[in-house]
Amino acid sequence: MLTTYGRSSGFAVDPIEKKPLYHFYPGSSVLSFGTAGCNLTCKFCQNWDMSKSRQMDILNVDASPRKIARSAADMGVKSVAFTYNDPVIFLEYAIDTAIACHELGINTVAVTAGYINPEPGAEFFSHMDAINVDLKGITDRFYQKFCSAHLQPVLDSLNYIANETDIWLEITNLIIPGINDSESDFRELCTWIATTIGPDVPLHFSAFHPAYKMMDTPVTPLQTLQIANRIASQSGINYVYLGNVNTPSGQDTICPHCKSILIRRTGYTVQIVDVDHGSCSRCGTPCVGNWT
Repeated sequence: MLTTYGRSSGFAVDPIEKKPLYHFYPGSSVLSFGTAGCNLTCKFCQNWDMSKSRQMDILNVDASPRKIARSAADMGVKSVAFTYNDPVIFLEYAIDTAIACHELGINTVAVTAGYINPEPGAEFFSHMDAINVDLKGITDRFYQKFCSAHLQPVLDSLNYIANETDIWLEITNLIIPGINDSESDFRELCTWIATTIGPDVPLHFSAFHPAYKMMDTPVTPLQTLQIANRIASQSGINYVYLGNVNTPSGQDTICPHCKSILIRRTGYTVQIVDVDHGSCSRCGTPCVGNWT
C-alpha cells in the first residue's frame, strides 16, 4: 500500500484553464488535488514544496477515492484533476479515485510529465479523460542535466496518448531563459509535435519564474514566448497559447482557417465568442476539443 494512499496535500477548486486545458470543457470547474513527492528532480520545479517533499506532515487531508468523488459531485464540478505533484507516483490512488469519479459521471484529468514505463502508463492513462503533459525540453541532455531523467519515455507516452487512445491531450513547454529557449529548440519541438502528435494538439508555451534551485534564472521575456509562438504556427500547429505571462490575445482560441476569435480569455475569465457546437460560427471550421 502506498504511504500516500488516501492522503492529500490539499484540495482546490480551479478553472480547468489552470491545468492548463483550453479545449476540454472551457470555463468549467475542476477539483484539484495531489500528494507529495515526484519521480523527477527538476531543478526548476514550480511546485517544489509538494513535489520535493518527503515529509508526511504535509499530507494532512484524509481523502478516500469515494470521498473525493462524492465531494466533487456535491460541489457540482465537472472534473477531478490529479495535479500539483506527478500523479504517476500515486498511480493506484489516482486510478481508484478515477473509477469512483466515473461512477458519478465526473471526468478525470491528469497533469503529468509523462515519465512512466509503457505498461503502467497504459493502465494509468486508460482511466483519464484528459491529460496535459509537460514536455520540458526536446533533448535528452536537457532531461539528464535538469531532471535526472530521459526524453524518450516522455515522447513514448505522448505518442501513445495521441495515437492509441481517445484521451484529450494538451502539451505544455516551460521556457527557461538560456536553457531551452533557442529557436532551434522551438523548431525541433514543434516539428516533432506537428508530425508525430498532430497539428491540432494545443501547445502551451509557459513563462518561467524563478523557483527552487534556479532562483537566479530570470523570468522568461515576452519576446521569447512570441518567437516560440511564431515558430509553432510556422510548423503547422493550429492552437498555440502563452501562459504565466500577461499578454493580450496570448490565451485566446483562434480559428485556424478564418482567424476569428473563438474563445476570449482574460486571466481565467472565459468568454465563448464564436463557437457553435464545436465549430467556428463564421466559417464552420471544426475547433477540436470537448465542448459543453
